[in-house]
Amino acid sequence: MPLRANLKRKYMKIHKFAATSMVMLLSAGAILNNAAAAESEYSFKVTNKTKVKITKLLVSEDKKEWGYFDIGKGIAAGENMTLVWDSSTNNEGCDQYVKAAYADGSESEEAKFNFCEANLELEF
Repeated sequence: MPLRANLKRKYMKIHKFAATSMVMLLSAGAILNNAAAAESEYSFKVTNKTKVKITKLLVSEDKKEWGYFDIGKGIAAGENMTLVWDSSTNNEGCDQYVKAAYADGSESEEAKFNFCEANLELEF
């Protein structure tokens, strides 16, 4: 009997070790997955250096079709805002043309930016 009890204890230790290892691996996988998701978000900062509020931020790959970012009520003069690309744009190129539309009805000239660049900051 003592031999059987010793074997049983060894198997229980092995089982407990395997279960603990599995929990740790799953936890590490979840953390890495969340980190990868955060890294896959493309964000950038926009600063309004003008004296007029930016009401729209327009973007285009080809300068023919323009989409826009949701900037809420706009970016006030002297203020800044961090924007994140929607995941639906993940298959688009890094180089995009951007222009700002202002509260007075004017627009900035378009400028080309590489949105894959880390810590990208746009100034209008």
